[in-house]
Amino acid sequence: MWRIVGTALLTAVLSTSPGRAEAGSNKGQAPQLAEMRTGGDWPILGGRPDRNAVSNTTKLFDTWEVDSGENIKWVARLGTMTFGSPVVGSGKLLIGTNNGHPRDSAISGDQGVLMCFAEADGTFLWQAVHDKLPSGDAHDWEGIGICSTPCIAGDRAYYVSNRCELVCVDMMGFDGGRNDGPVTDEKLRGRANADFVWVLDMMTDLGVLPLNASASSPLVVDDLVFVVTGNGTDERTGKVTEPQAPSFIAVHRDTGRLAWHDNRPADRILSGQWSSPACGMVKGQLQVVFPGGDGWLYAYEPRTGKLIWRFDCKSNEPPAEFGKPSNTNTLIAMPVVYRDRVFVAVGRDPEQGDGTGGLWSIDATLTGDVTKTAGCWIIDGDEFGRSVSTVTIHDGLLYAVELGGFLNCMEAMTGKRFWRHDLMATVWGSPLIADEKIYIANKDGEATVLKHGRTKTVLARNTLPDSVNGSMAAVNGVLYFTTSSHLYAMGNTGQDSIVPVSRPSTP
Repeated sequence: MWRIVGTALLTAVLSTSPGRAEAGSNKGQAPQLAEMRTGGDWPILGGRPDRNAVSNTTKLFDTWEVDSGENIKWVARLGTMTFGSPVVGSGKLLIGTNNGHPRDSAISGDQGVLMCFAEADGTFLWQAVHDKLPSGDAHDWEGIGICSTPCIAGDRAYYVSNRCELVCVDMMGFDGGRNDGPVTDEKLRGRANADFVWVLDMMTDLGVLPLNASASSPLVVDDLVFVVTGNGTDERTGKVTEPQAPSFIAVHRDTGRLAWHDNRPADRILSGQWSSPACGMVKGQLQVVFPGGDGWLYAYEPRTGKLIWRFDCKSNEPPAEFGKPSNTNTLIAMPVVYRDRVFVAVGRDPEQGDGTGGLWSIDATLTGDVTKTAGCWIIDGDEFGRSVSTVTIHDGLLYAVELGGFLNCMEAMTGKRFWRHDLMATVWGSPLIADEKIYIANKDGEATVLKHGRTKTVLARNTLPDSVNGSMAAVNGVLYFTTSSHLYAMGNTGQDSIVPVSRPSTP
């Protein structure tokens, strides 16, 4: 079901929107936005702090062939299960995976691993290795590795380990010959090992108890790191064991010390909290927007942690009975900040299957509980299924993927749908727009390329040898994507640089 929520509000927004800068452009935006940009070319999940995955790179191929190496610049072997997405900065690429194919023969068994490769040729540089939690699947599911996509900011990177730790590492590893602190007692200090700068153990220090996995992807704005801690319910009782533990935190990026924290949604968390925050300009002021495990969005002043507004993304559902919601739909997709609005899809743990979801457009200029006043439009019911994917917006067109495998193109400011395309399999990743094309891959290992625009035009379908769980990135004329076991760089290779999948980069 598609419907406008508040016609007067919609008219007001439309009347002021045409002069605003497009995603991917810094033109016309306030100086604070330049200050909030992180270092590198695609340094964060979604490419930029507003999480709108639009790349300005050009001359990308529509087709590639993994087996023959056609249009594949290089390929690197990962573990056996990869849920994160690649990020690029400082000439390096980071990706979380597991230890299914050990880079270090001395490190065996199930581990969480963050790998670093050279952007130019895929040479393996170093890795960070984390032991599994002793509590097992309750907090750290078997084999999933590191699910968090890192954020690169200059010569540092930030990610959440499988042990529910917010971690800061030196992008140089130990290759720079220094052991940056305050962490100086690393067990592994070779050239191929990570140099940990600081580690915030959110379970020990903050009382957080994640459900099954820690997956939030940090956001760096100026000197602060923002992250969803992952506090969740007990898998046996379904209740929140630690309601006083914070769900949203801001940490000083140089030291790992807390700047502020908030324990919302407290005991109203429905299951786990696996999403990530976004940040953008709204009427010239920065807002950091957190997706809560209760299905609400919460917007804060980044520096102070003062709550600006909150919105119930489950308000379209039937009333709760006996104090319990009608379903456990929540927010797993990231919010996207665009033209003084926030766009977000509603879904649930994808292992629970498809079902009815929702896609919201929310006015971010109001304050307080804005549930009854800020909804601009919603698509729900039979018209939009559950989603764990983040929307992407370009030239006023919004692309949203349903878990069941449908890619939608609609007008961002009105919700008018132009087309819907069946990707033929479940989709966990989010659409990437690059070179005026849409790139999206499904769980069956098929990557589809479509032309950006109001008319549906399928350009290519590319077969991959394995399942795809994450999203793609595109920078400097190269498209990066992962399957469960390999990382690929697709771009202009030259005849002598074709690298078949059977020849991973040298450890």
